[in-house]
Amino acid sequence: MATPDRFPLPQVSESTRKPEWLKVRLPSGDGYERVKSIVRRTKLSTVCEEARCPNIAECWGGGTATVMLMGEVCTRACRFCHVKVGAPPPLDPMEPIHLAQAVKEMDLEYIVVTSVNRDDRPDGGASHFASAIRELRQHSPKTIVEVLIPDFKGVERDLATVAEARPHVVAHNVETVERLTPTVRDRRATYRQSLKVLEYLKQRPEKLYTKTSIMVGLGETDAELEQTFKDLRAVGVDVLTLGQYLQPSQYHLRVERFVTPQQFADYKTLAESYGFLYVASGPLVRSSYRAAEFFMKGLMERERLGLAGNT
Repeated sequence: MATPDRFPLPQVSESTRKPEWLKVRLPSGDGYERVKSIVRRTKLSTVCEEARCPNIAECWGGGTATVMLMGEVCTRACRFCHVKVGAPPPLDPMEPIHLAQAVKEMDLEYIVVTSVNRDDRPDGGASHFASAIRELRQHSPKTIVEVLIPDFKGVERDLATVAEARPHVVAHNVETVERLTPTVRDRRATYRQSLKVLEYLKQRPEKLYTKTSIMVGLGETDAELEQTFKDLRAVGVDVLTLGQYLQPSQYHLRVERFVTPQQFADYKTLAESYGFLYVASGPLVRSSYRAAEFFMKGLMERERLGLAGNT
């Protein structure tokens, strides 16, 4: 699936104690409460709440949010993800319009739009994504639109449908290192296919910024992580986020290790040495992360003023 920000911060197994650096305060603040009230009233499905993201107050209070299209039932069963699996309901053709209206009311600076996998759809839901992008750009022209997409089975026609709608940033998560991919992700989601998706999107004439995310703590080695950094840069990925995997239930993959803040800092330094435009790395970092979004906003503003260019 698109794995919509699924680095959850729910329970880990009883035998695993979370270290102090993973404990967070309950969300609060005026900005958070304002967005929360609009989300409730418009019945908007946000990953921020469903994944119990630890950064929800920072993001909502700072003018960013992550929303999920196409329902809450996925056609794939990744072993790290807490999203329901089964036969999804039909798509709501009005969803893109309702989403755009809600985002306009929230006056967001940055919106991330993601989804479950919809392998039941002929195009995987690509046209629905494209409709949402167009509606968002029409109703909120100043809002930066990032989409976190599934792999669409690697079908270039469907990837092109999304790209042609011109989101500002397009993300697709590799999630983990190549060796662990068959264990962590659904069998239909392969490491090499994800690399091809990211490479195709980067080579598109729209000159989109590309982004991906990796979970650590699943049993990967430092050498495997470094190889993943190399692979991602080889296909032109611009932005990388790294965060701690946490087990959403006893039925999911267990945490193999808790990575320390210092180790995350070392990963950031290493990844940056390969030339990413930006790397966000930390225990509480998620694929939709305020610091990375703030960086992209600044980059695009400089680009608008002619002070920076897309790589």
